[in-house]
Amino acid sequence: MLPCSNRFRSRCDQLTARAFPSSSNVPCCCYGNRQKATVIHASLPRSVLTSFGILVAIFAWAAEPPVGQAETAEEAGLRIATEARERQKGFGNFTSSMTMTLRTKRGQESNREMRLKVMEVSDDGDRSVFVFDRPRDVRGTAFLVHAHKDGPDDQWLYLPALKRVKRISSANQSGSFMGSEFSYEDLGAAEVEKFTHRYLRDEPCGELECIVLERIPLSEESGYSRQLVWLDKDELRSMQIQYFDLREEHFKTMVMEDYAQYLDRFWRSSRITMTNHLTGKSTVLVWSDYAFGTDLDARDFSRTALQRVR
Repeated sequence: MLPCSNRFRSRCDQLTARAFPSSSNVPCCCYGNRQKATVIHASLPRSVLTSFGILVAIFAWAAEPPVGQAETAEEAGLRIATEARERQKGFGNFTSSMTMTLRTKRGQESNREMRLKVMEVSDDGDRSVFVFDRPRDVRGTAFLVHAHKDGPDDQWLYLPALKRVKRISSANQSGSFMGSEFSYEDLGAAEVEKFTHRYLRDEPCGELECIVLERIPLSEESGYSRQLVWLDKDELRSMQIQYFDLREEHFKTMVMEDYAQYLDRFWRSSRITMTNHLTGKSTVLVWSDYAFGTDLDARDFSRTALQRVR
């Protein structure tokens, strides 16, 4: 048995309060290592469990999962998140063009144009390269991501003015990416293994019906305490993600719109908006010219390749 970290102690206290609002002295603990920590919700005297029923005492706090009663909210959340990922496997690689619009609180805008290359890696996270083409002051800047299912992503930024490749440490990945409302962490892959997952509810989202999940980063270096994810029930596409900072304030919201299907299988959004609720600023990414099955290979996603991008 190991003591909880502050993140998991806080999470455990929240869960205990939901399950037993009238109790002020319910023990709570964790077991496992930091990356795989598991919350044990509570232990109560047998008389209490007998009075209220074991299932009610343990699961009354959870929203009813979309399947049988035998599945907990955590199991349902993990199952849904895993299925959403599985549906998008097998694309191989793709390229795309992108316009990034930075918008101030007063509505002033500046635009940047870039290209994106992505290669799927079967036994790990994907590889991605962002290359800026305009305006002139950022032309040639390139950002490389080697995402991982376990552990922090590897990220590098090439700055042509310095002719230098800079590594982005995991401790700095919560910083702003090129002055936008996206952080370096946001541009990495949100791998299922990097979070705990919990099903919350079903609810309408626009003209669709959505599943709402809560996911909590396992990394203590994440800039977020938790995230709420809206997935449409039919296709399990991400429609909205709300990000909460380490003070539990609703920090940012990302909205994905204008989905199109490619190769009769893979859904991609053509418009993503990230709004910062603390500053009033926002960043809009508009994607176009998706091309799948290109001639990319691992050499296009190396540190050396960053300095050769054109």
